[in-house]
Amino acid sequence: MRTGSVAGAHPAGLSARESQIMTLIAAGHSNGEIAASLVLAEKTVKNHVNRIYAKLGVGSRSAAISQWEPAGAAAEAARD
Repeated sequence: MRTGSVAGAHPAGLSARESQIMTLIAAGHSNGEIAASLVLAEKTVKNHVNRIYAKLGVGSRSAAISQWEPAGAAAEAARD
């Protein structure tokens, strides 16, 4: 499973890698699945997830997804 690169501005100041990981989180993938697909250590993914939470100002996956989806929907609408 490859996601390709994330183009354009990154919501909430996320890096390209953090945006890539957040996209996979929003798609329902576990840290282990993300690590395997991106050829990273699971600990590295956990570190990215913690930075994502800090940047989004949330403390859980579901809260991160709810913060992320409006940004993704707005970007999608802008492309249409």
